[in-house]
Order: sequence, then structure tokens, then C-alpha cells
Amino acid sequence: MRILIVEDEKRLADALSQILIEDKYMTDVTYNGADGLDYAMSGIYDAIILDVMLPGKTGFEVASELRRGRIETPILMLTAKDEIRDKVTGLDSGADDYMTKPFSPEELLARLRALTRRRGEVILDELTYGDLILDLTNADLKRGAKSVHLNFKELEILKLLILSDGAAVTKETIINKVWGYDSNAEDNNVEAYISFLRKKLFFLKSAVAVTAIRKVGYRLEVSRDD
Repeated sequence: MRILIVEDEKRLADALSQILIEDKYMTDVTYNGADGLDYAMSGIYDAIILDVMLPGKTGFEVASELRRGRIETPILMLTAKDEIRDKVTGLDSGADDYMTKPFSPEELLARLRALTRRRGEVILDELTYGDLILDLTNADLKRGAKSVHLNFKELEILKLLILSDGAAVTKETIINKVWGYDSNAEDNNVEAYISFLRKKLFFLKSAVAVTAIRKVGYRLEVSRDD
């Protein structure tokens, strides 16, 4: 999952990012409200950690604009204040939960898990598609008794394709979800990793194939014996 952190205290923002990365989240970090709003409006994030006191736009303003723009990404709002009216303002602005600084990493991670569950997301240990089992914990792709290890980007791309349930996933979506909204990755980066995945599917002799849809992106297909 990809989390957006909008926090003007650079040390805290970077520390939050590191905590999440160690817990196997992907993160993007911005240090002001205007940039945070631009990133969040992309709709690619699974949750947003949003500070209240930000330069440019406050967290309240960012949350309100996101909700007016029909962006329903869960928002966990952070503040140094512990006053009821600030919490009420945050929740009324569109935040889903509220944490007062300082807080423990364990509480932060627990609240993020709760927010994503509220969206109906089930945290799974594995995904299946056709004759494949994707072990999300160990990053192994299995078919029968054979298995092959996937690197981080291969795992995330294949997970996106499986969760799309046969629908095409655009290269832009793959870049934003796997490399990040502000990365320098291009289409040829995606093409290279698709090639790596195809070689691993061939090694497993899987009936599942990654099919290119011209001018759209990629999807998974299962070949069936007549």
C-alpha cells in the first residue's frame, strides 16, 4: 500500500516515512499543504497522514478540498494540539481519524490498519490467479511444487494486475503506485519489469500471461486448453 505523508516538520516526516517503509508500506512525503493537496488529488494513495499546521494550506483546508473533489482516501490527521474543537474541526473537514503528537509508532500503524479496513480492504497473506499463488509475505510466486522469488517491484506490479481482476492497468497507474507520484520512472521502466515477470511465468510454465493492451496498458489472461 502507498501512503502520503504531509508534514512540514522534515525530521518527523522522514521518521514517519521510515517507520512505514520498515512495515512494508510505500510512501511519498511532502512538506506543505499545497503540494500535499496536489499529490493527494491523484487518488493513488491508500491513506493520507496529514498535519494540521502546514505552510500554504492548513490540513483542515487540504482535507476539505479533497472531499469537495470527491477524493475519498482515508485521512489520519496529526496535530500538536489536544483541544476538542480542533478535533471536531478536523473531523468536520473530512478527516477519518485524529492523533495528537507525540504518539508511538505502534499506535500510528494500528490506526492506519484500522483506516484501510474501514474502506473494505482485507489484508491478505496471499493472492491467487489462474494456476498461480502469490505469497505476499515472502514475495514468492508459486505454481504447484515450483516457486520463484519476486523482487519488490515485480511483486507490486503483479499484485496490481491480480487485483484488477482481468481489467487493464495503465502504465501511468503502475508508475504512480509502484515507483511513486514524483518519480522519474518512464514507460520503459514498466516494460522492463513486465519482461522480468513474463520470464518468471515462463519458468513456472504457468497458464497465466501478461498481455499488452495497445495504448492502454497490461492485464492478466489465462490460457485454457480446449
